[in-house]
Amino acid sequence: MSAAGRQAARSGTQLGVAAALVRSQALAGAGTALYRNQLGQDDLTLPTDSVAGLHDFDFLFGRWRVHNQRLRQRLAGCQDWQPFDAIIDCRPILGGAGNIDEFVTDEFGPGVFIGASLRLYEAATQRWRIYWASNRSGVLDPAVVGCFTDGIGRFEGDDRHEGVPVRVRFTWNVDGPDRASWEQAFSADAGNSWETNWRMQLTRLAAHRPAIDGATSC
Repeated sequence: MSAAGRQAARSGTQLGVAAALVRSQALAGAGTALYRNQLGQDDLTLPTDSVAGLHDFDFLFGRWRVHNQRLRQRLAGCQDWQPFDAIIDCRPILGGAGNIDEFVTDEFGPGVFIGASLRLYEAATQRWRIYWASNRSGVLDPAVVGCFTDGIGRFEGDDRHEGVPVRVRFTWNVDGPDRASWEQAFSADAGNSWETNWRMQLTRLAAHRPAIDGATSC
């Protein structure tokens, strides 16, 4: 057999093996619960416009310039605020049942700092869970949980600051399609008193302006 013939035979064998592998994977996949559920829409539970609170964060989709003020020390009586700017990009995920944003700045030491907020909506409780991570830590912080009431979003959860248990609170205000504000506060006494340690003023950069029907109550 010529070299060309041997090459053609090897190619044919490789294609046959690949085809057999695809067939075997398809048969295995057909037996999984996920594959069976995808066969009929009746088995799928998808977010719909009728789910209260599902669109609370739609206002945030797009790109924003963020003016920040951040306490240099927390829970230490500090009054020294660090001002800096950042960019936020936000987009929906999971078919609208969540969203994610990236917060980018070069103000935190050498290199670019990138933070990310992951927000997931639990329809059963009509609550959002918000997680934070960064390229410095590489882990998700414990979630803050809450919802919007009368146009103001309040979310709380438990965490630790420098080894001390703290209560964490996020507060969102929407000031129209192109402006919003956010604050973070810590409490070291189970919510009896709070210290605000981070403020953001957001101004939209992109032309994207989603419709805002008003935040739902919870």
